[in-house]
Amino acid sequence: MSVEVLDSTTIVSFVEDEEAFNGSIHDRFARLDTDRDGFLSYAELLKELQSLRVFETHFGIDVKTEPDELARVYGSLFVQFDHDSNGAVDLEEFKAETKQMMLAMANGLGCLPVQMVLEEDSFLKKAVERMNEAFTFGEDLDIFIRS
Repeated sequence: MSVEVLDSTTIVSFVEDEEAFNGSIHDRFARLDTDRDGFLSYAELLKELQSLRVFETHFGIDVKTEPDELARVYGSLFVQFDHDSNGAVDLEEFKAETKQMMLAMANGLGCLPVQMVLEEDSFLKKAVERMNEAFTFGEDLDIFIRS
C-alpha cells in the first residue's frame, strides 16, 4: 500500500488512455481467469469483488457482516458485471463495468486533489503511476513539465 494524491483528472485520463487502461484490464482479467476459459465465474470474480471493500468503515477496518448479507451483496455486484446474465463475465463485460466504476469514482472525487491509501496493484494506483510517468522533472527548472 502507498499514500497517493489523485483527483478526477488522474482517473479519467487513465480510463481514456485506451492502451494503458485496456492493458491493465487484460492483465487483471487474465489473473482472475484461473481456469483460462475466457470467462470469470462468480468464484473467480469474488476475490476482486471483495477487494472493493464495500464493508470497510475506516482505514481498512471491516465491519462484521453476516454471511447471508455478504453473499447477497457480492451476488448483486456479480450481476452488475454479468451484463448478458449468462452466469459468467467475459472480458468486454469486465472492461465496461470497471470503466463505469472508475468514472463514477472520478465523478465523486471532483477536481480537488485528495490523498488516498491505495493497494499496489489497484486500478487507481495504476492511474496514479500513469500520470506520474506523463511528467518529467526539468533539471534547469524546479518544476514538473509534461514530457
